[in-house]
Amino acid sequence: MSSGAEPARGSGGGWTRRRFVGALAGAAAVTTVPAPAAPTAGPASSPAAPRAAEAPTPGASPSPSPASAPGPRPLYVGTYTSVDGGGTGIGLAGYDPATGRIHGTGTLTGVGDPSYLALHPNGRTLYAVNERDDGGVTAVRIPKNSVLGTRGTGGAAPCHLSVHPSGRWLLSANYGSGSVAVHPIDASGALGERTDLVTHSSPAPGPGQQGPHAHQFITSPDGGHVLAVDLGTDTVYTYRLDQSKGTLTEVSQAHTRPGAGPRHLTFHPGGRYAYLANEVDNTVAVCAYDPATGRLAPGEAQSTGTGAGTSYPAQFLVTSNGSYAYLANRGHNSLTRYAIEADGARLRLLDTVPVGGDFPRQIAFSPDERLLFAANQKSGSVSVFHVDGGSGELRPAGEPFASPVAVCALPL
Repeated sequence: MSSGAEPARGSGGGWTRRRFVGALAGAAAVTTVPAPAAPTAGPASSPAAPRAAEAPTPGASPSPSPASAPGPRPLYVGTYTSVDGGGTGIGLAGYDPATGRIHGTGTLTGVGDPSYLALHPNGRTLYAVNERDDGGVTAVRIPKNSVLGTRGTGGAAPCHLSVHPSGRWLLSANYGSGSVAVHPIDASGALGERTDLVTHSSPAPGPGQQGPHAHQFITSPDGGHVLAVDLGTDTVYTYRLDQSKGTLTEVSQAHTRPGAGPRHLTFHPGGRYAYLANEVDNTVAVCAYDPATGRLAPGEAQSTGTGAGTSYPAQFLVTSNGSYAYLANRGHNSLTRYAIEADGARLRLLDTVPVGGDFPRQIAFSPDERLLFAANQKSGSVSVFHVDGGSGELRPAGEPFASPVAVCALPL
């Protein structure tokens, strides 16, 4: 794209996200360990009402995960494998939940360009996008880290994925082709053939954009709707997901101001508000959400606290108690802290802190929310912060961990 925002993804022609890292010197990599051969498609799963992959019963305690055991916890790191200085697969590491210190344990090879990662609700299967022109999504059984197979997303450069809370459906966003896809998840955690693919054909692309660019695909807190954020059309699309067939029906569109370039949406735990990061115009917005209809209503643009120009705001995190929100600013190399007020209806900017790396692409909490991890794409590192539960203040937890072209950090 020519708007000055992060360029379009994909390895074929025109601007690519990889041009941001093409000149990056080889960052220190974790040791490569033997892994399965390049993933192949797993057994097809019936598109009609696939059996959940040991999905938790609503209201029940979640199944045990590798994080349940005392001692070091696992950390997975997404990267690009097709760029100079990039990784060779999904980075494997462990972290100390008390100190935040990270140590590398290896690499799961055979997974191409795994730039974004997500965990199944039962904690037993990891999913990665394969951010390539011929996009795919890969399932990995953990903690043994065995590849279960890959399925095509039907689009180019998938950059985000999430698991529906039922554990039965994988949702993915194809940035390059501006489409969203649904895959069934079977009892083993493996993926079946795609059950739906929707391209964002309306409205027309926003200023400086050549087409739609789906950047995120998530489920609302009530579970009744799934929402797709599209940077290219300045629109958040709300769909109903037929949970027996895995098909999508559009129910509403929410439009940002032209040229905002919405990138990522994160809900307040109360379920009535969400916070939208606008990549192109360097703003954020509080959005009202109606669970009954799925309608999202973006409010006025607000500051990221990074000054004039764009800092490519990337992603929001919201604490589970709904008190604080954090925003990753890639150009400013900082994290903005907001106080959440009026039961989620207001964001009050508190401060920004240096992230300790270059181009923080993605941020994530540890399960207990005492640590915040930031994946710094250009510096090839993962920064860790202690999170003060009362004030929300961030304090660096030692030196960043070196990991080649770190674009996603997933602590379990």
